Amino acid sequence: MLNIPPRAELHQRPIETPRVRLVPVDPSDGQELWNAVNPSRAQLKRWLPWVEYHTDPTASGRFAEACASDWDQGRAVRFVIRDRERRGLLGIVGLEQCVHLHRSCELGYWLRNEAVGRGLMTEAARACVDFAFRRMAAHRVRVAAGTENHPSLAVIARLGFRFEGIAREAEWCDGRWLDHAVFGKLSTDP
Repeated sequence: MLNIPPRAELHQRPIETPRVRLVPVDPSDGQELWNAVNPSRAQLKRWLPWVEYHTDPTASGRFAEACASDWDQGRAVRFVIRDRERRGLLGIVGLEQCVHLHRSCELGYWLRNEAVGRGLMTEAARACVDFAFRRMAAHRVRVAAGTENHPSLAVIARLGFRFEGIAREAEWCDGRWLDHAVFGKLSTDP
């Protein structure tokens, strides 16, 4: 079974890397999420189907509340990525679709426009995957990205995931079908 620690534990002792801090998404993060997503909408909507439903601060608040509930129910573990020095919200990294029986989950992430291209997502995602294997006792982490989403594919490559195949027309996003390149990493992988 997966071992998901309480949110309060991670609020007290967040995951820290040299440049970012990962803290569980809290219902109070709604407005900051809106402030990150809305100006980044044009870039994010190309690859993330949820962006079109993220229509106002109220929707952001509902998402933040759902994140807390999903964590508490053991369905997903989502972190706000914060700049370690200034504490500003940079994006989200998380472990979706937690399947306790199989000790598996799926990595997901996004960054606001101003934070892209600086290696921050690789740093945050590496810490999140490490959390999955070391703290949650996950055996397998899966990740997928659009076959044309080169920045995301580069993050996945830097994290050492193994290519497993192409899921054809896996997702309807921004008025088109996206093929997904699918990758996996096991707790036993080097």
